[in-house]
Amino acid sequence: MTAADLITFDDFLKVDIRIGTIIEVMPFPEARKPAYKLKIDFGPEIGVKKSSAQITVHYAREDLLNRQVAAVVNFPPRQIGPMMSEVLTVGMPDNNGEVVLVEVGKPVPNGGRLF
Repeated sequence: MTAADLITFDDFLKVDIRIGTIIEVMPFPEARKPAYKLKIDFGPEIGVKKSSAQITVHYAREDLLNRQVAAVVNFPPRQIGPMMSEVLTVGMPDNNGEVVLVEVGKPVPNGGRLF
């Protein structure tokens, strides 16, 4: 895989990536690929948002609760089956292309922006 085209710093600032805490994890059997429905608390400014995440290979539901994750919060909502996903939870592929969540090394306040 090659690197993406060069962008400006202003382009980077357009993508709003925030940290939030997963407060609810539900099965999502209607999804085309195995996934969970997540509710993520991004603090008082952004609030609680929903996300569909294809992370079932590496994460059991009980392991996700209260975990801080990074997500893009300024994409328009996207219909995923019967659910409207409001944020994009971000991750990196492992050697098999399965998602490994992007997380912080220490607890930080919900809503903190990546810079």
